[in-house]
Amino acid sequence: MPRFNERNDRGDRNDANKRPPMSGGGRRRRSSKLSAEKIDYIDYKDVKLLQSFLTENGKILPARLSGVSALQQRKIAEAIKRARTVALLPYVQA
Repeated sequence: MPRFNERNDRGDRNDANKRPPMSGGGRRRRSSKLSAEKIDYIDYKDVKLLQSFLTENGKILPARLSGVSALQQRKIAEAIKRARTVALLPYVQA
């Protein structure tokens, strides 16, 4: 048995610390509504579009659920917050 600092023939440190290989049956990444409709500018006055990125409670959907990129997620969040400020969107749905 190799000691901690010694490596085996494949270059791995210790076989006991290895994880099993990831299974390929994971979730499929959701496609973005923005890229599907080829929307490049997110306007805070477009309430219908912004409501599709909100939950029924009024929270902003995370990017992993909406399928948008990190840059698009920041622009969506900024537009939603601006729309809330000028009372186009509610802060909380009752």
